Amino acid sequence: MSNSSSISQFLLLAFSDTRELQLLHFWLFLGIYLAALLGNGLIITTIACDQHLHTPMYFFLLNLALLDLCSISMTVPKSMANSLWDTRAISYMGCAAQLFLFVFFIAAEFYLLTIMSYDRYIAICKPLHYGTLLGSRACVHMAAAAWATGFLNALLLTANTFSLPLCKGNALDQFFCEIPQILKLSCSQSYFREAGLLVVSVCLSFGCFVLIVLSYMQIFRAVLRIPSEQGQHKAFSTCLPHLAVVSLFVSTAMFAYLKPPSISSPTLDLVVSVLYSVVPPAVNPLIYSMRNQELKESIRKVISWAFVNSDQLSITVQK
Repeated sequence: MSNSSSISQFLLLAFSDTRELQLLHFWLFLGIYLAALLGNGLIITTIACDQHLHTPMYFFLLNLALLDLCSISMTVPKSMANSLWDTRAISYMGCAAQLFLFVFFIAAEFYLLTIMSYDRYIAICKPLHYGTLLGSRACVHMAAAAWATGFLNALLLTANTFSLPLCKGNALDQFFCEIPQILKLSCSQSYFREAGLLVVSVCLSFGCFVLIVLSYMQIFRAVLRIPSEQGQHKAFSTCLPHLAVVSLFVSTAMFAYLKPPSISSPTLDLVVSVLYSVVPPAVNPLIYSMRNQELKESIRKVISWAFVNSDQLSITVQK
């Protein structure tokens, strides 16, 4: 009977055994990854460079873009490399590192989304107290708390997952290292300990979800009391992108981890995992910039500035 100490690598789920489809998967993921890099990179650069965007809402958005970049970088490049080189292997330590970092960034992102809903609640329901409750120091502390909580959560789950003896092979029914798939390889009674930790994490996440729902219930009540349509439109334009991001992230992640085993299948698990781990980091920049005129104008300025400087540089080089 093998255990985790004798496993030197895991075998990830391949999207296809056909070479043409493997290359199609590579190019598709490459396009999504480049879109995520470009979109989130633009948001980070724009918010960092534009003094007008140095507000709590955009500070949290910068952190979200950074977490999106990190989370998609934990899964997509390795999957692309495997498809390109026609392999399924990932080393034991590589799998542990991937799982830890992915859980870290995903958990921190969810906690940050909860903080962002609180930011919108204060801005709309208690605007006179916004500067007091969300000063620069408070914003830094809340963002740091999201990152630290995600780190501790990931450390605890990863340490417990890889402390379990594994005796059911080394093949994972997923394109990246995911806790439920590794638990399927365990034959230890400690499995229940890890399952308990997962339940605690899910309950914590559910608590955050309840806080988000309660925040938006108060927000919508306050917005509907605004007398002017222009005021309502402005309030909704700052809230709806965040609500769309939360809905996409939470619905797919909860379905991935809480769906009953009776409807579980490798194909369904693969599709759902792509929806919560790959799609949100790529579309979040589009969602946030679509209805935010201030952010769109700042992005245009940064792009124009970059093109002007590149033209001046090329002229200087030619001289």
